[in-house]
This record gives sequence, C-alpha cells and structure tokens, in this order.
Amino acid sequence: MNPYVLAILLSSLGLGTTLTFASSHWLLAWMGLEINTLAIMPLMAQHHHPRAVEATTKYFLTQATAAATILFASTTNAWTMGEWDITNLSHPLATTMIITALALKIGLAPMHFWMPEVLQGLDLLTGLILSTWQKLAPFALIVQVAPTIDPMLLTSLGLLSTLIGGWGGLNQTQLRKILAYSSIAHMGWMIIILQYTPQLTLIALGTYIFMTSAAFLTLKMASTTKINTLTTTWSKSPILATTTALAFLSLGGLPPLTGFMPKWLILQEMTKQDLPLTATIMALAALLSLYFYLRLCYAMTLTISPSTTNNNTPWRTNTTQTTLPLAISTVIALGLLPITPAILTLTT
Repeated sequence: MNPYVLAILLSSLGLGTTLTFASSHWLLAWMGLEINTLAIMPLMAQHHHPRAVEATTKYFLTQATAAATILFASTTNAWTMGEWDITNLSHPLATTMIITALALKIGLAPMHFWMPEVLQGLDLLTGLILSTWQKLAPFALIVQVAPTIDPMLLTSLGLLSTLIGGWGGLNQTQLRKILAYSSIAHMGWMIIILQYTPQLTLIALGTYIFMTSAAFLTLKMASTTKINTLTTTWSKSPILATTTALAFLSLGGLPPLTGFMPKWLILQEMTKQDLPLTATIMALAALLSLYFYLRLCYAMTLTISPSTTNNNTPWRTNTTQTTLPLAISTVIALGLLPITPAILTLTT
C-alpha cells in the first residue's frame, strides 16, 4: 500500500478514536465510530483476496448495524428526555439498545458471531489493529454509560462471553480464530467487573492489549497462521518459540505472568461484592481458555523433530519486520505481575 495512503488511514483511525474519547455528545461519538470503521476497511481489503473482501463486507455490515442502532437509541433518548449527553442516558429502551449495539461493536457474546470470521480473513497486522485499537472507542462509551445499564444485563453479557470465548476456541486449528475467541473471553472479564470497579476494567483492557500485541507480532514474525505450522517454529528460532509460549500462557492467565494480574484482581473484587458463584463460573471458564493456549504451547515447544508434520519448514530468512514493538509488548506481557501493588494504588 502507498505509504501516504497508509499514513492517512492510520491517522484517521487515531482521529476517530480520539473524537469518541473526547466527546460528550452522542452525535460526535457516533461520528468518531464511523470514521474508525471507514478508516480500517481499506486496510482490511488491501490484499484483494476473496476472503479479505468477504471479511471486510461482514465487518462493514455489522459495524453499520451497530452504528445505526446507536444513532437510533441516542435520538430516542433525546426525543423522550431532551438530553444528548452521553452520561445522562436515562430512557430504559435507549440504554438497552445502546449496550447491545456497543456489544456488537466489540464482539461480546451473543453478538460475537462476526468476530472469528472477520479475523480469519485478515492478515496478522490488520487483525492486531482490529483486536486492540478498534476496541478502544466503543469501550470508552461502554464505561461512560455503564452506571445507567441494568447490572443483570452486564453480568449476563460478561458470563456468556467468557463461556463462549472458552468453548469456541477449543476446536479451532486456525490461530486467528483462536485469538478471536480469546478476545471475546477477555472482553467478558472486562464487562463483568465494570459495574463494580471501572478501574479494573481499564487495567484488564491495558494488559489484554499488550498480551494480544505480543501474540500477533510473534505469529507475524514466525509467518504462522495454523497450529501445525507452529510446530516448525522451535527449529527456526527457539527463543522466539519460548517467549511465544509464555505469551500464550500469559493470555490464559497463569501466574507468575502479567495475564494473571487482572483475573486475580477481578475475582478478588467479585468475592468482595458477595458474588462467589459468578466468580467460580468465571474461574472455570478461564480454564477452558487455558486449555487451548496449552494446546498451542504443546504444539510449539513439545512436538519437535521426531514428530511428523506435513508442512514444509520455511527457510530461515532475515525478517524485514522491526522487532522493537514485539520485544516491548513481550516484556510487558510477561513481567508486570510484581508491580501489582503499584497498579492497585490506581484503583483505590
């Protein structure tokens, strides 16, 4: 892609998100979401592959549906209550429609069906933008409207997302679909704690972004999109295979890695809020996710040379990819647990 066009598209992505962050009026927030959607679509379709075009079309239809619903709900709220302010959402029908539309935007269950299909049709870097940056603007709106939403609805969305994110990834062989289900499960963790401690939601979102970045950038470095090509990673680059396995375990939430911190804090907060059953279900759902991450680690680090693979081992070429973002995101994805007390001070 032409670098000037790429620069315009990436700056438009930044502009759309910033506009939604800065807005207190529904129309301005909606405009930011639309700029975001329109800016990423050329990036998604840039390879002119039928799957990429199909993924772009699916993404456009779901995002346009969500945006239209947000516009309709905010207009309904303004009509009945005379209020365009984001934080003053008071009409019950409007609040339910808004949270449904925002759940569709970020791929929360049961509005998650587009997410694995769309991610599967994209290259890894565009998939990374879709899994991280594109979540920020809708999440900013969800955090602002959360106090007006029925707590039962938020809890149901969170529980359903973690369970479906865990179940859906079990039978997958495509890494992008696995990461899509992982994203759905993580979104569930963030949504369920939102009504009690919004700061924990933001901590979970931050750690999720770094862990997912580490996962996508390592897969890009290893030129891998399927589980059976992961088996050749060890012979090419043992250190990369080791850090990738640890990044996947961090996504699964194993101590002493960064991914354990948000899960631990969220379960602790839910126990404090007298919700032991919900906390137990969430912890068990995390085990489902952990199983498919362990599958990836097994394929990558334990099935070396005697094992048979039908794949040709790619020749070890010098990569043109810059390794600094990968190094930074991997270090953050693996080593933040010791500074949990410092991060906890942000939530009090």
